[in-house]
Amino acid sequence: MKTDPHQLILGIETSCDETAASIVEGGRHILSSVVASQIDIHAKFGGVVPEIASREHVNHMLPVIDRALRDANKALSELSGIAVTYGPGLVGALLVGVAAAKGLSHATGLPLIPVHHLEGHIASAYLADEALKPPFLCLIVSGGHATLAEVKDYTHFEVLARTRDDAPGEAFDKIARVIGLGYPGGPLIEKAAEGGRRDAFFLPITDFLDSFDFSFSGVKTAAINQYRKIEHEAQQEGKDWPSSVGLSDFAATFQETIVQTLASHTKRALKETNYRQLVIAGGVSANKRLREVMSEMTKEIGVRLTIPTLSFCTDNAAMIASAGYYAWQSGRRASLDLNAVPMAELDDVNRFVVG
Repeated sequence: MKTDPHQLILGIETSCDETAASIVEGGRHILSSVVASQIDIHAKFGGVVPEIASREHVNHMLPVIDRALRDANKALSELSGIAVTYGPGLVGALLVGVAAAKGLSHATGLPLIPVHHLEGHIASAYLADEALKPPFLCLIVSGGHATLAEVKDYTHFEVLARTRDDAPGEAFDKIARVIGLGYPGGPLIEKAAEGGRRDAFFLPITDFLDSFDFSFSGVKTAAINQYRKIEHEAQQEGKDWPSSVGLSDFAATFQETIVQTLASHTKRALKETNYRQLVIAGGVSANKRLREVMSEMTKEIGVRLTIPTLSFCTDNAAMIASAGYYAWQSGRRASLDLNAVPMAELDDVNRFVVG
């Protein structure tokens, strides 16, 4: 693929509860990145409320785009294309970003470039590691995904494994609610786990002998049952539960089980596919314990590891602009009838390639 390091792409991301816009040059250099987060709004509900998320996107979309252009000191006329997340995600939220991108494309004549959300997370690694090039194996872990994908080229992906039920971030959120930590669960459980024993009790790990697929519903249910059991026993004995020590042990054990599950499946996939480069992306990749375990594992088997900086693990538009640059170079375009696809598949992105 021929690339031009000076081409500018505007990225727009609204798949969940962040309204984001970014200008990226040549797929690698961030000129601006603006994110309007809704975490404080949704925290009181213990999770994202789709209708509220959509309304907030409507309120923030144009100001965020305007700020991204001003921060980059660029005009729309200087851009080469507009990249937007079309799926997967919350349909109402996606529609806001897609509508904004289509409006700008129609008004300016700039190409409209559809980007898959997971493709964006993969591209976040290009922003962190200038030397990174395909092919490599990528583990994408977030609130909605646990996916192992072969990145054969910048726009050619093959999914090796998915979660068959819950995603790691979803499991963290659920357990955090059950034990009274709040939302978002991942960072709160990570903080609660500090200093805790990682083997305080047994939790099951689900493996499929014929697949690299993940499953986290079993460990989530087992953790809830274990918590209720400990809570009941403490009440029977007249003890104060959860004490700070008991809670840290519980959080550390649950977190370790999730981390070790991700590591073991990824290690097996690396050995069977012979990739020498691993990328880990998505919101859960910000977890310090996951980073530690994956770093140890890749050193052990001689694999190079890239993980984006913390600010680009969670949803942002710089990753969408980066992915959009490579998609634009490959000939991917969408017409103004582009629609949101809440269950979009990663390996279906090239249906948009023109010619």
